[in-house]
Amino acid sequence: MKKIIFLFICLSMNCFAFSQQQGNLHLVQDSKIDSLVNLHRKIRQRDSKIDGFRVQIFMESGNEAVDRAQKVSDEFLHVFPEIQPYISFGQPYYRIRVGNFRDRLEAEGYLKRIQTKYPQAFVISDRIELPKLASFSENIEDEILFEENSLEQTNETPSIYDFIEIE
Repeated sequence: MKKIIFLFICLSMNCFAFSQQQGNLHLVQDSKIDSLVNLHRKIRQRDSKIDGFRVQIFMESGNEAVDRAQKVSDEFLHVFPEIQPYISFGQPYYRIRVGNFRDRLEAEGYLKRIQTKYPQAFVISDRIELPKLASFSENIEDEILFEENSLEQTNETPSIYDFIEIE
């Protein structure tokens, strides 16, 4: 039994030692990749919406529809301040759709939450706003600068992911 345990420990140490090896990676890529990345950024700046789902809570036409839509939107925001309502007009109806859900399951879960107040609500596919990315704090920016300086000192070759900017 002791031999088996000793053998297991030796094999574990060997695996750990081999997994810690350092190496260099030489990335060869076509110059068109950078132009495609830049094109993608430009398109995203113009259209910052993606396909997703919202919950529609209101749809009405008529002369008073815009005033009633604004009133319902304000009421919704008062009751559910964490979710943004969006008023839209598609002839001849004014609509209020709420939320920015990436999948139907998430939208259905939120629908169940608000159906007591809005029993006519339903889930609908729509173009949604991109989720907001957390902004960097000064401490995180300092850590990134420290890592960049460390990278320069170790002479490691940076990857393409080191140069991608998230806006």
